[in-house]
Amino acid sequence: MNRFTAYIEKDVETGYYVAIVPGISGVHTLTDTLDELQARLKEVIELCLEEIDPEDKGYIPEFVGLQQIEVTV
Repeated sequence: MNRFTAYIEKDVETGYYVAIVPGISGVHTLTDTLDELQARLKEVIELCLEEIDPEDKGYIPEFVGLQQIEVTV
């Protein structure tokens, strides 16, 4: 079993939760509840991993973290 880290934001205009999994191309989804978001992410991760050549699966980058950067505009 593999574990992946998702980056999740809430769109203030629509109220939807938007998620991506960095490092796996195509893994993104949105929905209006966190429970549904988790289920959709699991499904899309599985679908995207099926499309990756088995020899390349070890190349999926390890998520390290996020940083908040303050800038003056």
